[in-house]
Amino acid sequence: MSELLFGLDTFGDIPEDDEGRLMSGAAAIRQVIEEAVLADQLGVDAVALGEHHRPEYSISTPETVLAAIAARTSRIKLGSGVTVLSSDDPVRVFQRFATVDAISQGRAEVILGRGSFTESFPLFGYDLQDYDVLFEEKLQLFARLLDEKPVTWSGTTRASLEDADVFPKTESGRLTTWVGVGGTPQSVVRTAFYGLPLMLAIIGGSPERFASYVDLYRRASEQFGTTAQPVGMHSPGFVADTDEEAKEVYWPRYKVMRDRIGALRGWPPVKRAEFDAEVANGSMYVGSPDTVARRIADAVRKLDVGRFDLIYTAGSLPVSARLKAVELYGAKVVPMVRELLESEPAQ
Repeated sequence: MSELLFGLDTFGDIPEDDEGRLMSGAAAIRQVIEEAVLADQLGVDAVALGEHHRPEYSISTPETVLAAIAARTSRIKLGSGVTVLSSDDPVRVFQRFATVDAISQGRAEVILGRGSFTESFPLFGYDLQDYDVLFEEKLQLFARLLDEKPVTWSGTTRASLEDADVFPKTESGRLTTWVGVGGTPQSVVRTAFYGLPLMLAIIGGSPERFASYVDLYRRASEQFGTTAQPVGMHSPGFVADTDEEAKEVYWPRYKVMRDRIGALRGWPPVKRAEFDAEVANGSMYVGSPDTVARRIADAVRKLDVGRFDLIYTAGSLPVSARLKAVELYGAKVVPMVRELLESEPAQ
């Protein structure tokens, strides 16, 4: 297995400044850039920016922010997490990320998804009744575009293409492209069919329950005759000097965000006991560097993944706490996980 990679993910949550006031959306975007620059300096392998169209989050065009990060970094991989392909145009998505790839000298990667939020559909004139067909057809076209050759394609969700060549091309000849999956077998099989890397969004419950999806992806790839890539996972978390500090800083902001979104989806308010259970045994990596490293190492062993991304922002976490979390993740957590996996490899 290739070397395990570590990333940091954010949706550009609107943070508090040092005075406890919410920052503007513009300032939040600039803050994400600073955090990505720090992650690059610390040796973190990747940063992924999510696309959202809600007031809680500042990033609606990940590739624009990634281009700014590209100009100030030298090694970190630059991706989306995710790009909502269903409500976008595959040709334009390819062009935008190929442009980021040029600016960053080959460090761009796109993670395509159907989106767990639906605001982009009415915003861009798409019918939610077409949720499944939009993604299926657009992923089919995007997979063709990855060959960087003239494309002939027809479907029901956009204009047909006849021997259409798309520019710019990438210098490598292939744009790194993942598919983000929230937990349906059909999505896992579809990803294997196209021979694309799988990124699992594991945001609740025991990570072990996704082991069957990793196995399904590999079996489906073998049956389709495609190449099974290293599987990635991303989960929420937060790192502070101590377990208690991490939980007490994270919990109140997480609850506000979770309950606001949950109210729109018919969920009851989250209770502290539920949060504590997720931190102890679920898919929330909150605590000191030692605690977080041990829990990440355990999840990586159980799922045999090749990449772990930590969603390090949640709600209005203070800027100073976010910067400290990035620092601890890159300087302490990542090296500790590597040491744990080397000393206690999977059985």
